This record gives sequence, C-alpha cells and structure tokens, in this order.
Amino acid sequence: MKKSCLLLLAAGLAFPALAQKAGKALPRPKLVVGVVVDQMRYDYLYRYWSKYGSGGFRRLLGEGFSYENTQYNYVPTYTGPGHASIYTGTTPSGHGIVGNNWFVREAGKGTYVTEDKSVQGVGSASAEGQMSPRHMLTTTITDELRLATNFQAKTIGVCIKDRGSILPAGHAASAAYWFDNANGAFITSTFYTKELPEWVKQFNGRKLTEQYLSKPWETLLPIGQYTESTADDVPWENVFAGEAKPVFPHDLPTLSGFTAKGTEHQRAGAAPTGPNYGIIRSTPFGNSLTLDFALEAIRAEQLGQRGQTDFLALSFSSTDYVGHHFGVNAIETEDTYLRLDQDIARLLTYLDKTVGKGNALVFLSADHGAAHSPEFLKAQRIPAGSVGPRLWRDSVQAQLVRRYGAGQWVLTYENQQVYLNRPLIQQKKLDLVKIQEEVAAIAVQFTGVTRAITATDLMKSHWESGLLMELENGYLPKRSGDVMVVLEPGWLESYAYPVNKGTTHGSGSAYDTHVPLVFWGWHVRHGESHVRANITDIAPTLARWLRIQEPDGCTGEPLLEVLSGK
Repeated sequence: MKKSCLLLLAAGLAFPALAQKAGKALPRPKLVVGVVVDQMRYDYLYRYWSKYGSGGFRRLLGEGFSYENTQYNYVPTYTGPGHASIYTGTTPSGHGIVGNNWFVREAGKGTYVTEDKSVQGVGSASAEGQMSPRHMLTTTITDELRLATNFQAKTIGVCIKDRGSILPAGHAASAAYWFDNANGAFITSTFYTKELPEWVKQFNGRKLTEQYLSKPWETLLPIGQYTESTADDVPWENVFAGEAKPVFPHDLPTLSGFTAKGTEHQRAGAAPTGPNYGIIRSTPFGNSLTLDFALEAIRAEQLGQRGQTDFLALSFSSTDYVGHHFGVNAIETEDTYLRLDQDIARLLTYLDKTVGKGNALVFLSADHGAAHSPEFLKAQRIPAGSVGPRLWRDSVQAQLVRRYGAGQWVLTYENQQVYLNRPLIQQKKLDLVKIQEEVAAIAVQFTGVTRAITATDLMKSHWESGLLMELENGYLPKRSGDVMVVLEPGWLESYAYPVNKGTTHGSGSAYDTHVPLVFWGWHVRHGESHVRANITDIAPTLARWLRIQEPDGCTGEPLLEVLSGK
C-alpha cells in the first residue's frame, strides 16, 4: 500500500466521523503542549521508575503512546539545533541552527544562536534580552498553526534558556519568555512586544526566584534511597562556587545571597556582590519556577480556553545545567528528575482542570541526551576520554604554518568542526580541497578521534543512513566548517578541558541521540512502538493531528501508529 494511502487510513482512524460533521467545528485539541526536557536521556524514563509517583512520567507512559526508539538523525546534538529540529521537522541542514554558536565568515566572528542586536530586552536592561529567532531559516509547527488560523491561535514559548523558548515559539509567536540572571525575572524582547504584559510583571513581582533560593537543596527522599546513583561525594562531580564538596545539602541561601525570608544578604567576609539569581538554573527549582510561569501563562492568556487551538512550547532546562555540573550518575541528577516528575504531574493535573480531560495534546521529548563522565567510565574500565578544542585548533594551526608559512590558517574550531581561513588560502593561491584533506588527515591522528570528513566530501554525495547521513544533515555550507571531526564513543569535547567532572553532549553516539518521545491526551491511544522514529517526525505528526500544513522545510514523516487513534 502506498504511503499516501496509509496516511489517509491513519487520518480516517483518528477522525472516524469527520465526513459526517460538515458545518461543525473541525475537531482539534484545545491546547497543544510541547514539553522538551533538556539533556534527558531515554533511559531516564525508566532508571528512576520505582521512585516516580503516579501522576507524572508514569501517567504519561500509562495513558499515552511512547516511541521507544526515537533518535536524532544529525550531529552535533546541542540545545539550539535540538529545539529547532523538533519544531521545524527538519535538521540543521534545513533550518540553519547548526549549533548553539557558530562562526560567521562574512563578519569574521562568531554568533550566538538567538543573538539579535537589532532588538532590545523587555523587562531587562541586560544583553540577555537582545534575542530573537532571526537565525532560523524555516517555519515551525507553531508558525504554521498561527498561519492556519489567521493568527487567532496563541503560541507562547517558556523556558529558562532563551533558545529553549525562542526557537520553539517560532517567528510568528504570540510571545516568548526566558529567564534573566541579572534580575531573576522572566523577560522577552522587542521582537515580540514593547512592554511586558501585566500578568508577567505581577508574576515577577512575586519574587519566586528568591523564595526558591532561600532554602537549602535537600534530597526529596532520604539520601540512602538513591540507589540508582553513585555516592554523594565522588571525584567526577563539580562543586558550586563557595562549596568545599559536591554533597547534600546544598546551602542555596548562602550560595545565592538570600536569607530564609527571601531577602538579600551578604556572606560574612565576602566582597560586596549582587545576588546570584543564576544558580537556580543548576537546581531542580529552576524547573519548578519555569512551570510556575507556564501555568500562569495558561491562566492569564486563557490558553486552550478561547474556542481556538493554542500552543504552549514549554522547555525544562535545569536538567541540563544539573547534568553538566554533576553528571549522569549523581544523586543531584536523580533528585532533579524525581522533582521534575512532580512538576509534570502538576502540569497534567492543571491541564485536566483548566482545559478539560482529553482536550489537551501533549508530547514530551528531549533536545539531546548526555554521556557518562569520562572519569566515571574509566573507573569502570570502560574506554573514555576528553579533548580540548583550543588544543586541537592550535595544533592544526601549527602544522599548517610549518607547511605553508605564517598566517592564521585556522579561524576557529566550533561544534567539532575546523573553520579554515578561505580568503588567506585563496590569496596564497592554494587548493582549498587539498588543505581540507590535509587537515582531516591531521585530525584523525589525534587521540580520541575515529574519523574526519571534509565539507567537500559531504557536499559531493548523499547518504540515507549512518554516520555520514548524520554529518550531512548537520551541515549547512554557509555556517558550517571545512572539516568535521568524529570522536570515539565515550570521548567528550569541551572548552573546559579536560572533562573530568560532570558531563557534556554533542556527538552522534547513542547516549546523545536516543531520547524519549511520548504523546498523551487528545486522540492518543495507549501503546508503544519500537520502530525507529526520528526527532524530525514530531512536527509533521502534529501537523496531521491539527490538519494544518507542515513547516515549510519539513523533511520528517508523520508517525502513523500514534495517529491511528483509539
């Protein structure tokens, strides 16, 4: 049977009486909620299963449909590209978000994924407000919902990270809000509005950040029950600035500068400084604060309660900060997920109450996974290691100087890619392809590298699967480098070299590419599938549910099993 016929069959199963409802409103969910958990590995769904309550992850899996083999189909696996790919239905080669940062050849300098100096912050005087989605080249599923409803649908992005809010909300968003370390408040930019809505001002006026930081971070359960994690004090965990050891309880009032009453205070003998609002990012309470704001957005904007389908793009990013800081196996990480489980339960209960049971369509996924700490793996006699981008950049530069003379041959090394000085190569009348090949040969000699591919080779061929497909899907000629480097499994790359504490991500290895994908709510039948699903399949699946156009750069395919309904 042709794929088009299967799609029609799936649509018919999902809406069996659609043809008999002429003249009535098109059946759609009242509210779509996209939940992206930053740095959530697939196995976190089950690793802490015995500790989860009944209303969060267990409810999603017990009532929803889970794709157990959902994979990222490109590299590098970072936050910006991950969020963009979920919501555009395509890879960095299409939407253009090739990293959290990349080198702009025309400008001769790097840029940040949502950086936009043409706009100003709203609710903040800091540079944290100068953000927009202008670097993203395609529409999002949220954009398409706005277009399909003649902009009557509201689409709002909420996240502590700017990129986790801005990219999912899209170009035509009603609003996007993110957290500012400078004032501990949720802000936006003039790309969206000239003034914060009154409800946002009132929310910020409640000073919940200070309240969360006025109490120590204790474990949710007795610490002896955290049997899925390593000991509380191990050498591969980072400490907070001001701490001697990475152990519970974490004294947030002292570390942040807030007393038990939520008022600012100064540590005895410390130099005068402002309050450390930003530390909340690296605690589970950053997720709780994010949800507090999201629920207020649902209430104040009447999302899903106006006779129109709305979309809330909600991302939880404290899981990423905690993971980077403490690693995959830390008690802090487990505690963060146990508390997130409670926040997910709070979200689902609120949706039942405000939008109505079965009226909201929710999906939960992640922007990437994470690796085990190399030092942890080495302690288990598992191959692992780390590399330093600056060391590699300088090494390649030195070898090219020896071969071709003085000059800045390497402009930068970013996203596991070498950016060569093409104007210099042209000026010296050298062959760019030949130098790319030489750099690739140099790179594969480095410890921890399994192979290196030139940009020219990527553009000459097309691959349907495997590592070369992932590299091709992550490559955009105008923004990507000249040579792509691939690390061995278990090897991490970070400017904080060596990576002997905490963890990171970015590779095409399974621990970075395999993430959860669960649909729940409106017209979602209970079940699971072990057929591979790509992260780019989420947006076209939502488009079929909503009966709207998929994003204009979409390369994913609708997931037919979940679309079949009950």
